[in-house]
Formats: sequence, C-alpha cells, structure tokens
Amino acid sequence: MKVILLQDIKTLGKKGQVVEASDAYARNVLFAKKQAVEATGKNLNDLKLQNKHADKVAEENLEKAKELAEFLKDKIVEVKMKAGEGGRTFGSISTKEIATAAKEQLGVEIDKKKVQLKDSIKALGTYEVSVKLHPKVIAELRVKVTEE
Repeated sequence: MKVILLQDIKTLGKKGQVVEASDAYARNVLFAKKQAVEATGKNLNDLKLQNKHADKVAEENLEKAKELAEFLKDKIVEVKMKAGEGGRTFGSISTKEIATAAKEQLGVEIDKKKVQLKDSIKALGTYEVSVKLHPKVIAELRVKVTEE
C-alpha cells in the first residue's frame, strides 16, 4: 500500500515522501499513530500543493536574505566597551552585543546565533563579522569597537 508520511520515520523515510508499506503495518501502526495517510489522488494533490507553497516560501526567504545582505554590505555597527591601556578591552565583544547594536542602530533584527565570529573581539578597532542570514546567503557586517 502506498502511503504519504506525515513525519520522519527512521525505517521508512522523511516527511512528505510517498513510500510503500505493508497493508497491516500501514493500518495498524502508521494510520493509528497518525504518522501517515493513504496515497489517494486527493492526498497526493494536497501534498503537491504543500510542496509548491513550501518552495514559494523558501524562495521568498532567500530573496529577503539577499536584500538584507545588500543592506548590511556597507553598514557599520558601533559597539562601545571599556578599555584599558593599549586599546585592550575588559572582556570581549559577544554576538549578543553585536546583534543588539545592529537592532538599535540599523533597525535590523539579527539572531545572535547567526553572527559568526572567527576570533573573539578583545581590542578596539574595526572588524569584519560574518552573518549567516540563510543557508545560501552570508553577509559581511563591519563592527567598530570604540571606548566608552
């Protein structure tokens, strides 16, 4: 019997796949636990529409990420930090501080987990920081660390 999986199942496949399962397993396990539905014409059409919608949403997200990357390309975010002799800061600049400064200064919501620091920032100056906006889009943001 052909079934459409509603969730990932280790032995059968991933969510949204059409797979072959024995009649008994499909009725007694998959349908009972609402892990799959029978692959009827209506259900296959619904799956096709869901996939089209998911593709459209993914394309829109990619376009938004590209626009944001273009916006961030020539922007500078300033982060103030207490510093001692020789321009060394007390502590280091975290991704949370960079994300907060970007929101305050540029009005752009950036998830702190998406900010990628190669090395911790522990001195005054300007640094290039990568921001992973989308799996296919990585933006460069300049962070200027100044003394309070």
